[in-house]
Amino acid sequence: MQYDEVTDQPSAPQSPQFGSVAEVSERLAGVGYLASTAVATTVFLADRLGKPLLVEGPAGVGKTELAKAIAEATGSGLVRLQCYEGIDEARALYEWNHAKQLLRITAGKDRETWDETRDDVFSEEFLLPRPLLIAIRRTEPTVLLVDEIDKADVEVEGLLLEVLSDFQVTVPELGTIRAARRPIVVLTSNSTRELSEALKRRCLFLHLDFPDAELERRIVATRVPELAESLVEALVRTVRVLRGLELRKSPSVAETIDWARTLLALGLDTLDDDAVRATLGVVLKHQSDAVKAATELRLN
Repeated sequence: MQYDEVTDQPSAPQSPQFGSVAEVSERLAGVGYLASTAVATTVFLADRLGKPLLVEGPAGVGKTELAKAIAEATGSGLVRLQCYEGIDEARALYEWNHAKQLLRITAGKDRETWDETRDDVFSEEFLLPRPLLIAIRRTEPTVLLVDEIDKADVEVEGLLLEVLSDFQVTVPELGTIRAARRPIVVLTSNSTRELSEALKRRCLFLHLDFPDAELERRIVATRVPELAESLVEALVRTVRVLRGLELRKSPSVAETIDWARTLLALGLDTLDDDAVRATLGVVLKHQSDAVKAATELRLN
């Protein structure tokens, strides 16, 4: 593989995947993601302008699912960088296979010069690409998901700046690797810390919150079409009551869907007190939340 020297010439943008905002809505719905007009518009602009999309909002509102839906709707490969406290360049970008390098150095001892050995051990054969480099090197349509960027340290944002500015990464031993085809980039954040202005400037911004009642009913009906409409209505109404409480973790949309599937699996046709009491653990994962909900819903 050839590596470019650093130049001012940008990498080739990815061809637009969507022709209109309406097409975004239609194709996302086709893979089970019901997008509001604001979401569809922002996705369309991110695709058309070739800008990364930063999606913020509370946990469980469908940020990660949006990236997955974009990948599925466009037939793109999904490359995911899951961020966490302490993630570093080796886990995000690349690292060298030190064990294999050591074996190669040992094998070449007394048979070749150090310059010859060094040129070999710092070659493609010994490189272990991580998500950012994998996404940059792919020639097929790609969605790069940088999930929960707010959990990573500020230093990781610095790594992203080169990727998001020029869609290239630099490996000192090999040179600059420039994207042959720009990926669609989606970053998600639960807003646990403020992201840098430099990172935000490079992105389009979208705030996702829990859907309104009507949209959530449509989502549940789409994902669990066998569930009776009256039961979907009762389920969504109950979930919205739970979200109105001061819980450690409010029910996500995914958990609403899980609850619907639970009721269907149990063959229940009504969401009465007994049904809620027996299945509340599907949507509430902390005992203190369950106690508070039971009191509020008068299940005790």
